[in-house]
Amino acid sequence: MACQGLAFGLAKSGVELEFVLPHQMNLDSLSIKFLFADIKNVKLRGVNSLLCPYVTSSGYSDILAKIRSKFYGSTLIEEVLRYGEEGGRIAKGVYADLNHAHDWLSFGAGVAAKRTNGKPLVVHVHATEFDRTGGNGIDQRVYDIEREGMQKADRVIAVSGYTKNMIINHYGINPNKISVVHNGIDPSQYNLQVLQDGGLWQLKSLGYKIVLFVGRITLQKGVDYLLAAAHKVIQYNPKVIFVIAGSGDMQNQIIQQAATMGLGGNVLFAGFLRGKALSEVYKASDLFVMPSVSEPFGLTALESAIHGSPVLVSKQSGVSEVLTHALKCDFWDADEMANKILGVVSHESLQKTLTQNVQRQAYECSWDKAAGKVIQIYQQL
Repeated sequence: MACQGLAFGLAKSGVELEFVLPHQMNLDSLSIKFLFADIKNVKLRGVNSLLCPYVTSSGYSDILAKIRSKFYGSTLIEEVLRYGEEGGRIAKGVYADLNHAHDWLSFGAGVAAKRTNGKPLVVHVHATEFDRTGGNGIDQRVYDIEREGMQKADRVIAVSGYTKNMIINHYGINPNKISVVHNGIDPSQYNLQVLQDGGLWQLKSLGYKIVLFVGRITLQKGVDYLLAAAHKVIQYNPKVIFVIAGSGDMQNQIIQQAATMGLGGNVLFAGFLRGKALSEVYKASDLFVMPSVSEPFGLTALESAIHGSPVLVSKQSGVSEVLTHALKCDFWDADEMANKILGVVSHESLQKTLTQNVQRQAYECSWDKAAGKVIQIYQQL
């Protein structure tokens, strides 16, 4: 979503983009030229890749097992390195003034493109290995790819000051080389006028309050800490329902944890939602909670805010830098998280005030503004 929003913002400002993606998608745009690596054409023949957003080593192995092809790397790391080398070949067939690579899966391709065309390289850090693992058990091979990309880049873009500090402290990158560009949001991409009906609204009519989490159910996102807070909340107010919308490698563990804690009647697992269904749960929520252990930015907080919900985010997040009217707490502080949840669901006036202020701030976070900052970086290079 961040790549898409920024790309269209740059195109609106007159930047000519040739955007390489691994798989064909239905993206209608007259302002951006998309190069799909899985379509046979002269430029990209043989470049197609199994890489996809948020892919894990085990997830890649599952995908590869279904394909049964020797063409791709036998492991995720091998595939990333293979695709990185192909980046140089792509660059031979595409004229560019500058190369821009997003996150570690494409850093190698960006480095190879720079080596081929001799043009400056910008690497865009949306998350680091320390974010994805919560700082525990990082994959040294992923770290090395990240660090090499940042070292060889002419400029590093971090999505928050929080991420910039992470890059300085853990990767040893010169602070003067790092620019902060906060993410934005495009309200026109969302169904903000959905009807207030369905199961959650029936619960609300019976006096229940809805607390919502949206995101990947992984170690990074801190859903286990939210359950600890939920256990405390329900002891004081049993008419609070926690909706967990998303999927991930910790999903079964979190479902089991909720059952073991006796939360089965107060926690609903909605699965992965998008489009109208996602807007419906945003609209129904009385409070959105993002309890991330380490969150470089946190677009879901902006999404919730534009739908008209107050927001509680962890202090370990980049979005807390732009949403000053969001409630905040440390991800590990279940008592404080529970106190703030109870405060919002118990006081309608507080909920209304928080909603109005955070919604206004979210609308100020535009992709046009982010694109303007990126263009300044391009011009400097």
